[in-house]
Amino acid sequence: MNILPEPSPLKPQSSVQHLKTRLDWGEPALTILDIRDRRAFRARHILGALSMPLDELVSQALDSLESTRDIYLYGETDEQSAVAAARLRTAGFHNVAELKGGLAAWQAFKYPVEGHSTTS
Repeated sequence: MNILPEPSPLKPQSSVQHLKTRLDWGEPALTILDIRDRRAFRARHILGALSMPLDELVSQALDSLESTRDIYLYGETDEQSAVAAARLRTAGFHNVAELKGGLAAWQAFKYPVEGHSTTS
């Protein structure tokens, strides 16, 4: 029997491997946020991610997410992710992880993505 190891707790910066381990473990108590613009999100994003562009992030998160929820977010760059995470933490979300490398790192490991892009 192949038993997956229990994932480690959420950290302020997280690797794509850590997120994938949590997803494989079957932890439903997390949300993945794509803070890029909606055009980029529609083209390709991490499977299961929600679109919350940076300029709408805090208002949308306050309207739709519990402040205790584990949130993984990614943007165009790690710097953009850090800005978004700081905004969410200031708004009262304390379980926020910046996904290091974002979508590019996720795709480098061939983890599942979805979208309407015709290129690979």
